Amino acid sequence: MVVDHPESMMFPTNIGAPNFSPVPIKKEKDHMINMARMNAKQEYDRIMELVSVLKKQADNIKKRLEMTDLIYQAKYNFKIVHGKTYWLVENTDKNITELVMLGPNEWSGKHPPHYKYLAPVRSLGDHTWEIVDDE
Repeated sequence: MVVDHPESMMFPTNIGAPNFSPVPIKKEKDHMINMARMNAKQEYDRIMELVSVLKKQADNIKKRLEMTDLIYQAKYNFKIVHGKTYWLVENTDKNITELVMLGPNEWSGKHPPHYKYLAPVRSLGDHTWEIVDDE
C-alpha cells in the first residue's frame, strides 16, 4: 500500500517507520484509575484531618458553654475579672453551687469542710468560661 502523505497516518506505512504497537488500553485504564484513587485518597485524608480539627474545636466550645451555664447559675458576690482563676464549689451545707475566689490550698488554714471543689475556672473575653488545666 502506497500512501501520498504517510505523516498524516496514525500507523506506520513503510518498513523504515518506527515500531508500532497498539496501546494496552486496559493497562492504561488501570494505571489512570489507580492514580485517581491515590489522589482522591490524599485529598480525602486532608479533608478528614481538617474535620477532626473542627470537631475538636466544636467540642471545646460545647464544654465552654456547658461550664458557662454552670457558672452563671452559681452564686457569687463579687465582680468577675477576665483571665483571673476562680473556683466552682458545691456548698453542701446550703445545697448550692458557688463561685469562690480561693482554691482548696489558698486558705490560711484548712478550706471550709462544706466546700466540695469542682473545678478551677477562668472567664474569657467573650463572657464564656473554661476549666483551667494548669492549676
